[in-house]
Amino acid sequence: MNTVLHLQALDKHFGGLHVTRGVTLQLHAGERLALIGPNGAGKTTLVNLISGVLAPSSGRIALHEQDITALPQAARVRAGLARTFQITTLAPQLPVQRQVELALFEREGLTGRWWRPVHAYPALTQEALALLATLGLAAHAALPTERLAYGEQRLLEIALALALKPRVLLLDEPMAGVPQGEGARLLAALDALPPDLAVLIIEHDMDLVFRFAQRIVVLADGAVLADGRPDEIRRDSRVRAAYLGH
Repeated sequence: MNTVLHLQALDKHFGGLHVTRGVTLQLHAGERLALIGPNGAGKTTLVNLISGVLAPSSGRIALHEQDITALPQAARVRAGLARTFQITTLAPQLPVQRQVELALFEREGLTGRWWRPVHAYPALTQEALALLATLGLAAHAALPTERLAYGEQRLLEIALALALKPRVLLLDEPMAGVPQGEGARLLAALDALPPDLAVLIIEHDMDLVFRFAQRIVVLADGAVLADGRPDEIRRDSRVRAAYLGH
């Protein structure tokens, strides 16, 4: 299989606190991988290490065989890595379409050309509208983000990530805070992600995890407790004792 992301013996210390312990895992092209574990297991820390928010204490991160361990966040994005965050980071008053256009401009290296208006790049405008349509947000293109429902804001975050045309997408609890009535649209959007895109998702909603994931990695105390297909994880006595509760 084509490995797109490879973590080797990844460790993270905060003083005397050992948060990530020798994590080794691979993510393959087109794979849907869920990262689960109890609170404090180190899931978000691991994603922060992968995306460059944090630097590892030791270990190696490779993206398509390129060592990105020491690369800054922006360079990792250019290399094909994108992520969403557990808490939304959108500009509340900026129109939905404009936010996606800015992401496309960043991808194309056009953000420094402030003297040219947006309509001078019609192809990017059309791409932004097409992406919003794919995620069911086209009718809200002209609205400021603050007027979107929370689930729609989550969809916009995914649109911004996809605008970068990543090869690996990291989703940090996309269902967090989403009302039950809005969850169906988000689930549909996850199901419709490009089939060649590798996705690593952190999520506490076990119904979503077992529906979406082809493979599940369980963290406990910062280390990999189990790694396998959803049916294998369901049957694993260690996982039931440490996390699933039965």
